Amino acid sequence: MACANSSLLAFAQAKAEPFKISLAQWSLHKPLFSKEIDNLDFAKIAKERFGIEAVEYVNQFFKDKAKDEKYLAEMKKRTTDHGVTNVLIMVDGEGGLGNSDAAKRTTAVENHYKWVDAAKFLGCHSIRVNAETDKPYEEGSKLAADGLRRLSEYAKPLGINVIVENHGGLSSNGKWLAETIRATGMENCGTLPDFGNFYDYDRYQGVTDLMPLAKAVSAKSYDFDAQGNETKIDFAKMMQIVLAAGYHGWVGIEYEGSKLSPDDGIKATKALLEKVRAAS
Repeated sequence: MACANSSLLAFAQAKAEPFKISLAQWSLHKPLFSKEIDNLDFAKIAKERFGIEAVEYVNQFFKDKAKDEKYLAEMKKRTTDHGVTNVLIMVDGEGGLGNSDAAKRTTAVENHYKWVDAAKFLGCHSIRVNAETDKPYEEGSKLAADGLRRLSEYAKPLGINVIVENHGGLSSNGKWLAETIRATGMENCGTLPDFGNFYDYDRYQGVTDLMPLAKAVSAKSYDFDAQGNETKIDFAKMMQIVLAAGYHGWVGIEYEGSKLSPDDGIKATKALLEKVRAAS
């Protein structure tokens, strides 16, 4: 009977939480860049300051540590000690995976290998990369798909996903990015829809385009009104799109505003996500 009750409780908890909340490290980029806080303390800060038990790293804050086993072991130990889950690593600055120069494209692919390895060591499920290309729509898509496919082939045996965020350039066109990901033909290559980062493209259509391929979601926030709602993005509408696609994984808080402090912005975004979750 105890086993049955335990199973029912687990089922009830799963039903009660249609998605889980994680914290993207970029939310704290200001105190990280200013050295007010350290990358190694990120898991502790997420848990103790915000009550968040899953984290998403940004490689910029431990750029030279991808192959440093001692450092990575310390990162992993601290997350384990605080009962925090490592979700993914956001990778920037390693070259254009859709570069039209074949040699540079290959270098970019290989530059990402160390982050795949680091993600595997830390227990993450994915690395987030950029589908950067210097060519227009159709040719750019083919080039980016080639780079992403080759990186995904390296990551697949390690059980790591290669996921792409709408992050400027052609990637901020939801249709282009979805087509590019599908063209890789790799199941471990997917998307990380970001609620922001759509410029000349409707953000709700963009997230709709990307959700069928999503392996993570980024809840970008900028500012809030007196009722605690985001002023640029309808979070309830966004999360309806996310859940309608059958996604029930981590939704990462990524506060990028300037009116609230990083801490207050994270807390406001978490409160809004919790409100939306309770109503789902």
